[in-house]
Amino acid sequence: MPQVGDIWESYRINEFVLMIDGTVSPGVSKIAGLSEGEVDTIEQPDGGSSHVYKIAAPVIKFEPLTIERYVDGSPEDRRFQDWFRSVFNLNSNVQGGSSSRKNGMIIKRHNGTDVLKFAFYKAWIKSSKFSDLEAGSNATFKQTIVLEHEGLERVE
Repeated sequence: MPQVGDIWESYRINEFVLMIDGTVSPGVSKIAGLSEGEVDTIEQPDGGSSHVYKIAAPVIKFEPLTIERYVDGSPEDRRFQDWFRSVFNLNSNVQGGSSSRKNGMIIKRHNGTDVLKFAFYKAWIKSSKFSDLEAGSNATFKQTIVLEHEGLERVE
């Protein structure tokens, strides 16, 4: 952590790398959904009194990851397209669904140094959409991919 005088400088959110199955995925401009999990709360009334106990449910839920990436004609476009097609095979009687899973890692950097790593497990593409097309615009073409997964954790 960078210390500046008497304070610790917070990490900025603009420097990160996405890896899927050990391969860096360039062109990623945003990753949302970095949540280490959530458990539901069960309210259990105490019979004969007005007190309600709150206890944690035994099920952990994970928020999907939303990835925005630039579409640029690179081999990375093909990798995501192939993964998407393995999940959504429109010309087949049988869909791949959640059987086409990949592991990955989000590496947070600060001034070029790795400072945090988040590993996600058994992810599959839930949805994929592209930027709207607009005549006269100078915006870049992006793809937004939503990944469902079975867990995200900080790793050393």
